[in-house]
Amino acid sequence: MTDTPAPHLQRFRQDPKRRNLTVRSVTQLTPAMIRVVLAGDDLADFQSLAPDDHVKLFLGPDTAEARPQMRDYTPRRFDPVRRELTLDFVDHPGGPAADWARAAQPGDVASIGGPRGSTVITGPVTHWLLIGDETALPAIGRWIEELPAGTPVTSLVAVPSEADRQGFETVARHKAHWIARPLAKAADPGSLLAALSGIELRPGIFAWIAAEAGVAKALRAALIARGMAPNWIKASGYWVQGQADASVKSLDD
Repeated sequence: MTDTPAPHLQRFRQDPKRRNLTVRSVTQLTPAMIRVVLAGDDLADFQSLAPDDHVKLFLGPDTAEARPQMRDYTPRRFDPVRRELTLDFVDHPGGPAADWARAAQPGDVASIGGPRGSTVITGPVTHWLLIGDETALPAIGRWIEELPAGTPVTSLVAVPSEADRQGFETVARHKAHWIARPLAKAADPGSLLAALSGIELRPGIFAWIAAEAGVAKALRAALIARGMAPNWIKASGYWVQGQADASVKSLDD
């Protein structure tokens, strides 16, 4: 689709330091999203260089007899002055992290690790296309809010209901497309593929995709079928249907 040089994906590695923090606030952001703000001096040297970074949240006891469960979450927002880290949790039944977020109270203790690294995308990108489901919404929201003034960005996001749409404060030139579909259909790519077919693909557009692994793979294939070069797409499976705590970091062939 474009003859210009491909964007450069540069990997930065960090020490995956473990940090002990305190819950500062818990908010039911939308019916399907819980926002938890963590704080503490352990965030003094925290860095997150890319919108799709992730930290590990440790859940449960950490003893010789029992190891904690771990789940990956996007640093939705970080305030270095207040030393506050915001994490958003999809509120769904049966998930240990969602259960924790639902029950969390100010003053509770929480431990995180990372980010282990960041992938920073630079180069001749003139327009961003951000596609995902509710699990990708924290990264998509952060991306939209952090883009430079006037940068064209299009988002295509599937959420459980119209009430789960979110607003973003941004100086970028943002166009939002929302799809409401039940969580039970989150592994069905049909609604996102239908909406994607109506979005114009111009030279210089970079597509970032994150959703259930099969959905993300189908979306990537649809973009390539329309002439998009694979090296202008970054696709990840943030979760895998039927597999607890599974993900596919890269769906590149």
